[in-house]
Amino acid sequence: MDYLTLLLLILFFIISTLFFSFIQTSKYSKLPPGPKPYPIIGNILDLLNSSNSLESFINLSKTYGPIITLKLGTLTSIVISSPQIAKEALQKNDIILSNRTIPYTFLSTIEDHCNKNSIIFLPSSTKWRLLRRACATRIFSPQQLDSTQILRKRKFQDLVNFLHQCCKKGEALDIGEAIFKTILNIISNTFISKDFVHYYDNDEKFKVFKDIVFGLTEESSRPCLGDFFPLLGFLGSHSARARTKDRYATLYAVFDGAMEERIHMRDSKIDSRECNDALDSLLDLVNEESSQLNRHDVVSLLMDLFVASIDTTSSTLEWAMAELIHSPKNLLKVREELEESLGKNGEVEESHISKLPYLNAIVKETLRLHPPAPFLVPHKANDDVELGGFTVPKSAQILINVWSIGKDSRVWANPNSFEPERFLDSEIDFKGKNFELIPFGSGRRICPGLPLASRTLNFMLASLLYHFNWKVANEMNPEDIDMSYSYGITLHKAQPLFLVPIKV
Repeated sequence: MDYLTLLLLILFFIISTLFFSFIQTSKYSKLPPGPKPYPIIGNILDLLNSSNSLESFINLSKTYGPIITLKLGTLTSIVISSPQIAKEALQKNDIILSNRTIPYTFLSTIEDHCNKNSIIFLPSSTKWRLLRRACATRIFSPQQLDSTQILRKRKFQDLVNFLHQCCKKGEALDIGEAIFKTILNIISNTFISKDFVHYYDNDEKFKVFKDIVFGLTEESSRPCLGDFFPLLGFLGSHSARARTKDRYATLYAVFDGAMEERIHMRDSKIDSRECNDALDSLLDLVNEESSQLNRHDVVSLLMDLFVASIDTTSSTLEWAMAELIHSPKNLLKVREELEESLGKNGEVEESHISKLPYLNAIVKETLRLHPPAPFLVPHKANDDVELGGFTVPKSAQILINVWSIGKDSRVWANPNSFEPERFLDSEIDFKGKNFELIPFGSGRRICPGLPLASRTLNFMLASLLYHFNWKVANEMNPEDIDMSYSYGITLHKAQPLFLVPIKV
């Protein structure tokens, strides 16, 4: 493309942007309030100029209210920061706000996956409903999760064996990395009965899968010119698209290979069910005479669930461990509950979790303070709709700021303090009905993996605390642990947490 053509294209784009911005402002005079946008770029600088983007949203909501409008280039974003309006959006107007916007980086390079097969990005369509039903009945049903419980327990035992080696050597370990590896193997075994990584520092497979999981979540949240100005998306997005395509291709090869291997095994051992995992259950569904799902649908579904499950679950567990080590009195209290319930030499089972109210309260408090996805996965309005007395225009992006809701002093007493006790006499849960605490979303777009996440979070945290005492590496005082965070689409600790396990 010559320079004159490019200049004319940019000029046309600027004029079009200004024109359509004027038309939209005139049409939607009842848009939610917000900071005054600059011409063309809108409020992009309001976010980029902040050293802490999450804190900036709290300040904006204090100034303009619980529902605000941000113009990000040509994209209209509506940010919701109150349980009441979140309920209005995700319950009363669930259908209208059930669509998704595909990040520009994810377009075309994996268009077939995102537009036709992704349970994350598909609109609320027939295909999407089929995939949701498959999740509910074939992967995350109570019966299916009960049948794969032994797989999860076996993978945690691998972690225990590794921690015992660290105990003998008196070595500190990056607890976040150890948890990540364990969750990776728990999910891979629940889905396809395979280990993906091992507990070794030089494990190349771990580096590959960590890059895939972290890379895809980071690319989905990293600002891209095409998200704000679709006509200029071709400028500077090639490398990001290439990375995204390569990561998806690598992951697809893994799950498609597992599918091929399983089909061959089933053909050679008729009716044999050595695995009894999610893949077996989904293959049974595909083979039903009236099934509308095929092999590609299953592989795509498992890929989406794999990426979405690992980072969110492992980061929440790392935050829970950090908060407990940072607050020894809470750690002592939960250990006393575990010993009282399980005895001195017992074994933690998933069935024990309902009998551990303080442990459950710790998980809820961790999800309140450190929601794995601070804005959930963005929704998209498929028509004009009224929220909080304002008009939300068609195609607007809807961001539910669960991080701000968790820090709101009008909703929570002492919102910045880690106080699990607040949940002991409360019926508030994170299952999508209490909009003060919706880290997994609510309504038809609620995270389909919530049942597995709930079991895994509670079981692993209970097991880590019951089998081992913990101390901070390098003789550091617990109160000096760095509790700062980094934010992409998921919330991570900014600094790794190094702990020394001590056998009980």
